[in-house]
Amino acid sequence: LEAGRAMVVAVNKWDGLDVDQKDKIRRELDLRLPFIGFAEMFFISALHGSGVGELYPAIKQAYENATRKLSTPYLTRVLNDIVSSHTPPLVRGRRIKLRYAHQGGQNPPIIVIHGNQTSDVPASYMRYLINSFRKVLELEGTPLRIEFRGSENPFAGRRNTLTPRQVEKKRRLVRHQKKKR
Repeated sequence: LEAGRAMVVAVNKWDGLDVDQKDKIRRELDLRLPFIGFAEMFFISALHGSGVGELYPAIKQAYENATRKLSTPYLTRVLNDIVSSHTPPLVRGRRIKLRYAHQGGQNPPIIVIHGNQTSDVPASYMRYLINSFRKVLELEGTPLRIEFRGSENPFAGRRNTLTPRQVEKKRRLVRHQKKKR
């Protein structure tokens, strides 16, 4: 999971369990492995060969999803649809704007989203984006990573130099304020 590889989970020795044990194991797996919800889970028996035939097409599909190429216009359309259905939260009274998205890599798929205030996107909204992209793009069996890129203010740290006309207006305004006092 940390390496970002596609995966399929196979639980072996499934044939020797009764129905109650099978239900308990399913609940336990859901409880202990919620972080790999993207991976398909198969219950197999190597002795009888049951469930093994379904395993290989799922492995192939997971690999294809992990190495799929996604176009920038398509990802941007998907991003706009996702953002329009649930807008990003306000940060310090300003709305986070997510402008466009493109693919940043494969295996695992990386989606790079450009916008402003992207460093302030909450973790809950990031999970929402990941789940929405996974659902729309049908990325079963592979983790999805999202990176944010923001633009820097080109005028940050620069003082505004006043024109001679602005300097004169400021001097008159200060003089007028002193007369009022």
